[in-house]
Amino acid sequence: MSADLPNDGEIKLVMAVVRPDKLSEVKRALADVGAPSLTVTNVSGRGSQPATKSQWRGEEYTVDLHQKVKVECVVADVPAADVADAIADAARTGDPGDGKVFVLPVDDAVQVRTGKTGRDAV
Repeated sequence: MSADLPNDGEIKLVMAVVRPDKLSEVKRALADVGAPSLTVTNVSGRGSQPATKSQWRGEEYTVDLHQKVKVECVVADVPAADVADAIADAARTGDPGDGKVFVLPVDDAVQVRTGKTGRDAV
């Protein structure tokens, strides 16, 4: 593919797991870099954020899976690095548990409505 195209002409999936309260800022940042299309899933997970102890009805329990949101954004015409940077900047608090951003290659895409494939589907 051409080096003149973003991502060297490839389709990329930028996937991030971030704090739920940062979702509005992440959506705004994605729109600002020209990548407003996204999928959001509520998830729970564990990383470097420490477990906490809580009580419910007098019983103590450990919370070691924290509520997060997974944001997925497939890009072809926008540099994946710009999308990843925008998400990271918008989601950063500086505290453990801010999340992670991953950039993955996408082999192909098909737009269900039109049948378009590859970059045209994105």
